[in-house]
Amino acid sequence: MFQNLQAEMARRNLTGRDLAKMLGITEVTMYNKMNGLREWKLKEMEQIKGIMETEEPFDYLFKR
Repeated sequence: MFQNLQAEMARRNLTGRDLAKMLGITEVTMYNKMNGLREWKLKEMEQIKGIMETEEPFDYLFKR
């Protein structure tokens, strides 16, 4: 659902499982967030932006 986030993950060879571990959440929670079934927390969004090492704004990564 979050195509830009998925593209950035692919560029860095990160899976949902990898990112879930880095964020300290379960794979199920990650799946639910990636599919828009649960909302991202600001802290998670900040962590992801740091992991991706991107200057893109949040709305780029988390655009639905």
